Amino acid sequence: MKRTNIESLLSAASRRDLSEEKIMGEVARILHKETEREERITKTLAEKAQSAENAFEFDRLDVSHIYHLNHIRKICIDYRLRFLDSSYFKGTIPQQAISRIKELEKTHGIELKGFKILAPSRLFKLEDKDDPILFAPIGNGYFYLVHKWGNDLHPLRKLLVWPLRNVGNLALLVLAISFLATLMVPDGLFSRNNSQAEFWIIFFFMFKSIAAIVIFYGFALGKNFNPAIWNSKYFNA
Repeated sequence: MKRTNIESLLSAASRRDLSEEKIMGEVARILHKETEREERITKTLAEKAQSAENAFEFDRLDVSHIYHLNHIRKICIDYRLRFLDSSYFKGTIPQQAISRIKELEKTHGIELKGFKILAPSRLFKLEDKDDPILFAPIGNGYFYLVHKWGNDLHPLRKLLVWPLRNVGNLALLVLAISFLATLMVPDGLFSRNNSQAEFWIIFFFMFKSIAAIVIFYGFALGKNFNPAIWNSKYFNA
């Protein structure tokens, strides 16, 4: 049997330790670099957008994730959402979104800036005057969908916010409620003889009363119609 050379064993052990130390050092360096990248991305998300576009490599973009500002505006108006800088977002940006940003930056060789978030008003820190989608600007009014998280919107949200799309819709709702309220008034409550004129008089007073309540509520809470708030940073705009 071959004799054991202690010097060779010591040399091999030393090389192995050096190799392991080098590997551990490289891992630590990579982890530190990744931590710095995440801290930079988090800081960028918290800052007000300075850049209007990002130099993406268009051949590497997923076309299904590209949206024009007009499409975003329509969705905001239909569902009463806001499209604001990520700095106004008061929720927590998930780690998956950070990872997605890092992946895009590595793929395109850039540092993404100018992030926007599409979400309900309650998720933003609005200044005085269900759910988030993170976008990065491409340029010329186009935005790239980076990441979506949270729950989907309630299936009836579009219907519930329909009256707030414009004055016409709100007026139609008030008319409908007034008509139903008039039908609920018992016959003969104001006179013995029911007539069509009496019905329309009651309807007129119902409409005035309900409209007054709606107007008071709107002014008191600083409410506005969807087209006026979709990209406003003020809660009473």
